[in-house]
Amino acid sequence: MKNLNTYQNFYFVGIGGIGMSALARYFNASGKSVLGYDKTVTKLTCALVSEGIDIVFEDNINDKITNLNPENTLVIFTPAIKKLEILNYFNNNNFTVLKRAKVLGMITENTNCIAIAGTHGKTTTSSLVAHLCKEADLPFSAFLGGIAENFKSNFLFNGNEISVVEADEYDRSFLNLSPDWAAITSIDADHLDIYGDKETIEQGFRDFADLVPENKQLFVRKGIQIGRDAKTYAGNEEADFYSDNIREIGDKIYFDFHTQNEEIDDFVWEIPGIHNVENATVAIAILNNLGVDFETLKRGISNFKGIKRRYTKHRFESGKIYIDDYAHHPTELNAVIGSIKTFYPHQKLLVVFQPHLFSRTRDFVDGFAESLNKADELILLDIYPARELQENFEGITSDWLLEKVILEKKEISTLDEAFSKIKGKDFDVLLTVGAGNIDTLYDGIVEWLNVQKLDN
Repeated sequence: MKNLNTYQNFYFVGIGGIGMSALARYFNASGKSVLGYDKTVTKLTCALVSEGIDIVFEDNINDKITNLNPENTLVIFTPAIKKLEILNYFNNNNFTVLKRAKVLGMITENTNCIAIAGTHGKTTTSSLVAHLCKEADLPFSAFLGGIAENFKSNFLFNGNEISVVEADEYDRSFLNLSPDWAAITSIDADHLDIYGDKETIEQGFRDFADLVPENKQLFVRKGIQIGRDAKTYAGNEEADFYSDNIREIGDKIYFDFHTQNEEIDDFVWEIPGIHNVENATVAIAILNNLGVDFETLKRGISNFKGIKRRYTKHRFESGKIYIDDYAHHPTELNAVIGSIKTFYPHQKLLVVFQPHLFSRTRDFVDGFAESLNKADELILLDIYPARELQENFEGITSDWLLEKVILEKKEISTLDEAFSKIKGKDFDVLLTVGAGNIDTLYDGIVEWLNVQKLDN
């Protein structure tokens, strides 16, 4: 396998994905020629084009592809891509073609890698770790699974001695990494189309944990059995590292942080939810173990703005609150709805939910129903298929899921009809939630509620 530095051109097949685009940005920042294909124009692909990356949206073999030399060109693809003429061309013409996970793994081999894994919480935690690295001015590059509000990007380059990566369990991608420091935030049943059952996904995380050298450090949420020595962390319960005295004052969350030897009081940040305090706890623990002082960590925690679509909250003069979140698993739904019910217990909650994948809806239908029952009113959108086909999942529909929801006020909607339905509802708190294309509702909702504010 050639060293990555020997390649001058990098072609990304499926460049618009969140993980792929971070890699594309890395090589672009490194002065390489970056090109790519994606089937859909999105805000992210438009941003990549504005940064100087050449992207096409039609599956055609053009001059820019035929002019590439296999000797100095690396082709990177995502497992979501199945059949494509462009990909066939590269495979048939002696180009080196690698999965995204393999290339990210090659980068981590030559850096001091901090890898954050978990079925939930890894995007917020890895983004916070990157933010704290930036606050401490460490020489790092970050590859994130979401758009960090502080950077307005899923990638940040501040040097290449340290890599901060979101360790993705899908397709066992995280087993390609070379972590020196790692955290495991959660292990819930998910991606059962890949793993088959909960026991197999748990073994996948144990295999990931074994990648961390014994002389380095592994941090694990208390209660997770990982099969090797690790430091534990938690919120509101004692562990090797833990936070307690969690309280809300205004729109800010205060908490105290404990190591095995000392207590540091009054960390302050704006990200709600006990689960997010736990994410902050392990990020603080990692950075402090890397030698960053608590004064710097407090400052970084206080100015962390969160992740786009991770409990993104707007409060309007009309009194209404709008929250947008990426949650697409019952555990994640419980966390976000639970936080809303904790902080706004008497407010009328309207949930607009877009299920993601037929297989995930099938595997967790009862859990989804139980989570959605905590709303006051529900608009359930059609299932977002992503890489799956409805014909392979007969009977797995939003109507089927809705039947299991016991709310009195519930209905099905297409994405196109959802906005007009929302405008006709009586609510105090609006939550749009899901991992598909429900985010296309966001700008219109914010604009509408702002107009309401002006009218009131």
